[in-house]
Amino acid sequence: MFRSLVEHGVSTRPRIGEALGLSRPTMSAAISELEKLGYVESVGHEQGALGRKAAKYRAGPGAGHVIAVDAGSTHVRIRVSTLDRRVLHSRVYSLPSSQQTLGDEISQAVAQEMAELEQIATEMWGPLRTVGIAIPSRVVKDGSAAETTGQMRIFSKFRAPECARVVLENNVNCAAVAEHLYGNAKDTGSFAYVQIGLKIGMGLMLSGQLVRGRNGAAGEIGHISFPFAPGATPIPGEVERYLGTEGLIDRVRASWPSEAGPPPQDTNELMTRAGNSDPVALAQVEQQAHDIAAVVATCVSVVDPGLVILGGGLGSSELLPERVSAAATRLSYPVEVRSSTLGSDATALGIEKLAIDQALQDLLPET
Repeated sequence: MFRSLVEHGVSTRPRIGEALGLSRPTMSAAISELEKLGYVESVGHEQGALGRKAAKYRAGPGAGHVIAVDAGSTHVRIRVSTLDRRVLHSRVYSLPSSQQTLGDEISQAVAQEMAELEQIATEMWGPLRTVGIAIPSRVVKDGSAAETTGQMRIFSKFRAPECARVVLENNVNCAAVAEHLYGNAKDTGSFAYVQIGLKIGMGLMLSGQLVRGRNGAAGEIGHISFPFAPGATPIPGEVERYLGTEGLIDRVRASWPSEAGPPPQDTNELMTRAGNSDPVALAQVEQQAHDIAAVVATCVSVVDPGLVILGGGLGSSELLPERVSAAATRLSYPVEVRSSTLGSDATALGIEKLAIDQALQDLLPET
């Protein structure tokens, strides 16, 4: 019953009893026990069809809360929520400079944000159950291998609370989880989420399960061999630098014709001009779409997900899906491409879901 309230939100005893096939006495006993623990609380009444009022319940303060941290390359996003996903607090801190790798600056920002959070936490939040942290790094669960991924750098300046379990996950994997739960992939269990922003990455969901790989490297498309041609030597991470926003805007500025006026200052301006049918900007976007499609086609040739969600600061543009889909299908197999609908919230929403799942597992181990 508690899991039902967490997963589906506010409900009444009759509605929950019907969904779970529980009798009225069983429901009354369960509610009474959960209220004593503080796991549920009454939040008013609902008028029934026969004139009776039914009490409404939701997860209570005793169930506690989780903290979701999106420790990104350009920002740190904090989201505090109840186990039934009611937001208690949220904040976004922009890093002074973009970070290509996980290091001290990101860790220090997380430490500062968590310290401030301690100052505003109230008893009504209940106990802290889990801290979920999404990081721009490979993540493995094997402690002996964790040092090789760079994931432990998140703790170089930040010390996790001793009172709560910590869940680490790759940031793009988290965005894929959110797309499956809330976004443009709700209607399917198999898809690839491809993020194009300062960096690129992929989260892969097959039959409703997140694929991580033995080395936590499933979806690390930034390491696809590139360039791959006669006389060329592939360079690790080069495709990420090429497709990322900094590489794109450098190419745009270098090739921008003088007669077209000043070049765009950043990718936001480029996409705005292209959306307004500026022919030079549109040609640059067409080329970027074809370059993205080449990477997508590689992924499609390996796992054939059928659906690809494009996210990230650049990937979410509505100018890309149709162009990427056509080019990727030509290069590999039929694939539908959609834009993310979650924007910059995707990663935080995904790590929140994973943190809540862990909290439930700890609270209800037998289920």
